[in-house]
Amino acid sequence: MEHIVFLTGRLAQPSLERVLAGIDAAPFTWEVREIGLQVAALMTAEMIRRRVALPVQADRIIVPGRCRGDVEALSQHFGLPVQRGPEELKDLPRFFNREAKPVDLNEYEVAIFAEIVDAPRLSVAEIIERARRYAADGANVIDLGGLPETRFDHLAESVQALKAEGFQVSVDSVDTDELLRGGHAGADYLLSLTLDTLWLADEVPATPVLIPRHPADEASLHEAVSLMQHRGRPFLADAILDPIPFGLAGSIVRYHRLRERFPEAPIMMGIGNVTELTEADTTGINAVLFGLCAELDVAAVLTTQVSQHARRAVREADWARRIMHAASRNRSLPKGLSDALMTVHAKHPFPDTPEEIAQIAAQVRDPNFRVQVSAQGLHVYNRDGMRLGQGAFELWPQLHLEHDANHAFYMGVELAHAEIAWRLGKRYVQDQPLDWGCAVEQAAQDLDTWCAPGSTMATGRARAKPDGGNE
Repeated sequence: MEHIVFLTGRLAQPSLERVLAGIDAAPFTWEVREIGLQVAALMTAEMIRRRVALPVQADRIIVPGRCRGDVEALSQHFGLPVQRGPEELKDLPRFFNREAKPVDLNEYEVAIFAEIVDAPRLSVAEIIERARRYAADGANVIDLGGLPETRFDHLAESVQALKAEGFQVSVDSVDTDELLRGGHAGADYLLSLTLDTLWLADEVPATPVLIPRHPADEASLHEAVSLMQHRGRPFLADAILDPIPFGLAGSIVRYHRLRERFPEAPIMMGIGNVTELTEADTTGINAVLFGLCAELDVAAVLTTQVSQHARRAVREADWARRIMHAASRNRSLPKGLSDALMTVHAKHPFPDTPEEIAQIAAQVRDPNFRVQVSAQGLHVYNRDGMRLGQGAFELWPQLHLEHDANHAFYMGVELAHAEIAWRLGKRYVQDQPLDWGCAVEQAAQDLDTWCAPGSTMATGRARAKPDGGNE
């Protein structure tokens, strides 16, 4: 059985030992070493090298999740794997469960067509800039959307410029002349052809996306699919996803019938009618829609970023397709694979109980304020005692920081973060930004950045102060 040594600080040691003792049927034995510092998050690789003597009788060393420094160099120093654990002690059981069942989220099967809906009104340079952003968020194909009664004079130039940049391109229009011009310019796909405009597929080499004459006319779509299959030509078939409450359920049934009728046909699903026209957070909508795509073996999705509430649709779609592909491939529920789509809430928002926070607070002997959040609210404590409230303005008068501007500013920011986390049900960690999943690009955290005085977390979540006094 594997033996693991866990390194920690004085304040976190009792909690760490309780969590480890509570892991049922753990496939390892363990030992906790407190290496002579109070706050576990102030641990550095260099400190570990100095304070942990060789040899270490273990198969692996796990250090706090916010330990700074090169753990790979530590592995070489100790001659055994050194690994960062989760940032929260309470997450250790799930950490080991995930470690035992690694899931690869690099794979996906659904191609994302990202539509530039106002392409005729943009310059070629603006189209290229938009395409680069979409591609960075995960788009595979850049879709140039035409506008009714709006000439797209620079369509061919736009297609050629995008192709020169290495993009796959689709042209999306109800104007057959625009579709022809786009196809002759080198577009890879044409959106969308009905049974009546299928002749366009013989004029240009672009792959057509087939749609019914009108959404309920399944027969015309099925006939177009049969014709393309008979010709041996590539295509995508789209049964048209209707918005709520104008036929969403019925359109899902149409997609299901399309899949039953043509088991091998590549299907496209345009999801903008649901993401754009429903005023709800799009992460959850995308999760459900891509779950349907996984079940129906959909080959491509057309998405848009028009409404402000849908402005991260491409990035969300990229995460959703990966998560749902992994769930489908592994025949498992889409749970525990990634928190990227958990943008508003957290699965385990309050890891510490009020009683556990009180135990930590009782050990504090300095004036610096610590902030933690439980289901009861915000806990703010230092050597002078505990304050409990449910909002920043409720707690602020109890801190008496009127004559300490730097500390007052710092605590104002932290209390605001803590209140947001408590009200939404998000995980709060002092001195760390709230985790908004894929809604916010996560830059690398600079753990050496100075925080204002009083920011040292008793539970091991603080950053070094500028004087280097991190031991």
